[in-house]
Amino acid sequence: MDKVSHETWSMEHEAWRREIEVILNEVRPALLEHGGDAVLLGIEDGRVKIALKGACHGCPMSVMTFGIMVDEMIKRRIPEVKEVAYE
Repeated sequence: MDKVSHETWSMEHEAWRREIEVILNEVRPALLEHGGDAVLLGIEDGRVKIALKGACHGCPMSVMTFGIMVDEMIKRRIPEVKEVAYE
């Protein structure tokens, strides 16, 4: 999935982007406390792609802990999301 330009996003994707940013901001303090962060990379065909940064990038537990929690939060608030992928 390529990074999607915010200018080309549909109204639906813009609403999703705003809600996902709210979710990331809710979990960001815990990520920063552990030397990590997360950034929304793109939305395409019902798929959301998030980059894990800092200490979270490459940590085998990050997808298990952070990923499961954020995946559930996103899918609960935006039921149309089919998948959340991390890099």
